[in-house]
Amino acid sequence: MVLYLTLATACSNPTLSSTSFTTQDATILSNIAYVSQFKLECDGEPADIPLFAEVGGKPLSVVKSKETNEYLVSWLEETQKAPRGNFEIKIYTDEGYAAIRKAQRSGEDSSSVAPLGVVTLNHPGAYNGPWISSEYAAAILAGGILYYAYTTKSKLVA
Repeated sequence: MVLYLTLATACSNPTLSSTSFTTQDATILSNIAYVSQFKLECDGEPADIPLFAEVGGKPLSVVKSKETNEYLVSWLEETQKAPRGNFEIKIYTDEGYAAIRKAQRSGEDSSSVAPLGVVTLNHPGAYNGPWISSEYAAAILAGGILYYAYTTKSKLVA
């Protein structure tokens, strides 16, 4: 029985294919969402094993959809702290993740544990609005019109 469970969770020749999404409008949101959806195949067959993820040393849960047979990992960052660029999402089996946790508890370097695979998520950055708000633009425009009207009036009176 134990041998069967070990073989069922093993994944040889893993291949990952992914798509990703990030929110990019920070004008009305307080958090940026990072979402990566990926398929895992072991020896060319769809995998059905529990997975864990790690991004920048932060552990994340991985959820599997029964309908699409795809995995999903997501997290949030505050808009002010959300960096742009590529994020490497390291995917681990439960054995690999247990080895990482064990190394972290004992104070060892967990980078020696090889991930099952790595998924890259690109975040181009979030739009924070125009450089000048519409209130300031209207005030500058009104000031320009007032200046033009005043100088034109003084040339006509003189």
